[in-house]
Amino acid sequence: MTSLFCRHNRFTADCPICSKGTVLDPARQSARPAAPRSSTPRPSRGGGRRQAPPGAVARTVTGPYASAGPYAGEDGGRYEVRLERVPGGVRLASWSGGALARRAPELAALDLARLVAQARERNILQERDIEPIERALAVEPADGAAAEHGASAGRAGDLREELRVEPVADGRLRVARWIYRPNRGWELQDAPVMLPAKRIAEALRDAARGGVLARAGGQATRSAMPGYATTSPEESYSSSHSNPNAGAA
Repeated sequence: MTSLFCRHNRFTADCPICSKGTVLDPARQSARPAAPRSSTPRPSRGGGRRQAPPGAVARTVTGPYASAGPYAGEDGGRYEVRLERVPGGVRLASWSGGALARRAPELAALDLARLVAQARERNILQERDIEPIERALAVEPADGAAAEHGASAGRAGDLREELRVEPVADGRLRVARWIYRPNRGWELQDAPVMLPAKRIAEALRDAARGGVLARAGGQATRSAMPGYATTSPEESYSSSHSNPNAGAA
């Protein structure tokens, strides 16, 4: 055992005579060779995630979903519309080539009820979420209803926001958020919809009561008939009045 003081009345660690050749010898400590460092990275002990090797492709992770389609897109490709549960609510989005499309979903009005029925069959949503949506689709149009869209009002920070269900071409419905910006008006948010199921049910109920769903569904049925050509009411009126013999049997 090494004493604190040496026979030269110094601290043993400070004495160049008594500390020589011991573990207290500074020359011995400096002469100790450093251990070579490995070039191979050591795994972290903190449970961190491993880095993917170069060239690895990220996976698209999805959960259970109900789908409608496929449909032809404006870019010539094909897409489907998926309804799935996400944290905090429901996501309604277009998917193309196995990837989430960054645009608002559009689907055939006739497929809407089948999409919700498929979600019920596969237990995609909880009962408290899917039941209001089912009841919204069962609402009958009001007498003389001719609304341009159905809406569920909300807020996006300090701005007014609406989730709208509105008809587009060929009997399809677009489900999208719109934000009102002062001095600029309403702007379409062309992106997937992720909101509580209550908001989607409200928009569908308003669209059903306003006759939006019925009109879009009727247009889809007519467009599927052989020889059917899409004609606007203005074109029909102009055509019938330009020919005095039109409608005469």
